[in-house]
Amino acid sequence: MSEVKMFSEPVPNVPWQDRPANDNHDAPIWRYTENPIIGRNPAKGVARIFNSAVVPFEGKFVGVFRGEQVNGIPYIYLGESEDAIHWNISEEKIKFVDENGEEFMPIYAYDPRLVKVEDTYYAIWCQDFYGAAIGIAKSKDLKTFVRIENPFLPFNRNAVLFPRKINGNFVMLSRPSDSGHTPFGDIFVSESPDMVYWGKHRHVMGKSSEWWESLKIGGGAAPIETSEGWLLFYHGVAGTCNGYVYSIGGAILDIDNPSIVKYRCENFLLTPEEWYEERGFVPNVCFPCATIHDSESGKIAIYYGAADSYVGLAFTKLDEIVDYIKSHSVVTTSDTEIGRR
Repeated sequence: MSEVKMFSEPVPNVPWQDRPANDNHDAPIWRYTENPIIGRNPAKGVARIFNSAVVPFEGKFVGVFRGEQVNGIPYIYLGESEDAIHWNISEEKIKFVDENGEEFMPIYAYDPRLVKVEDTYYAIWCQDFYGAAIGIAKSKDLKTFVRIENPFLPFNRNAVLFPRKINGNFVMLSRPSDSGHTPFGDIFVSESPDMVYWGKHRHVMGKSSEWWESLKIGGGAAPIETSEGWLLFYHGVAGTCNGYVYSIGGAILDIDNPSIVKYRCENFLLTPEEWYEERGFVPNVCFPCATIHDSESGKIAIYYGAADSYVGLAFTKLDEIVDYIKSHSVVTTSDTEIGRR
């Protein structure tokens, strides 16, 4: 077993459950036995919560949650928790404002991520900007969320911000798409000096020949900085005779130039197998959006949407997951090049 280091603030109260003795899965990642941690009708007017992100905050935990209203329109709701397992979800959607403090709500908002860079938290989501596009808001206190400029033109989804600047710039993953359900999808990385102007776009990686990511891929949780590189949990999609299947994959990106993929696991890390992943509004979905991780113990808790109906929780250890990804790695030229043509 290697001794991989994690470079982030310690979170001694990271949610955790040891791997069950009877777990025979190949990958060193296991589900919380009390899943799903958020079920249907979690708050008044909200039918389902899934594809959501959480962060440690002042010794407790705060999250931004994709809430499907009973009318079918998704918005983002705030949640709080003592243990990052049992959540109190606000009945009111987040009231986004502009730089002048005036209300500035998106038409809809879904699949949020929440990432702290330096002293600011950034919520990133998909919204309507004359087509599917990325929206961003910033917050110092996780109470007031001020929207800033949209980073990219439509059409784009699955924006994931890195938790620190690289070479002096903010860095973000995204997945350019189209106006439909995206019959293609590669992950790209972009840089910005100020979270307003984005450029230096580079290709990171695309779909592979493995069945579970043979249709498209997209970013997942914010990358975790380690001594081996940026640990990325992402989603891969397969097309079957009965619809799409979303699984969780893992890769390690170069620490200074994350357009370069150092290792990419050919096997899925988690694929729909449990009832709450296989049965729901959209069946057969495991969609990662966040991790809570402790740099001292190496414990990692992964939050994922399940069947577009629930929130699930899974666990792994840094040494084990990095060793697994490296020992099962298959990379191509398009993975290892800097992604500029």
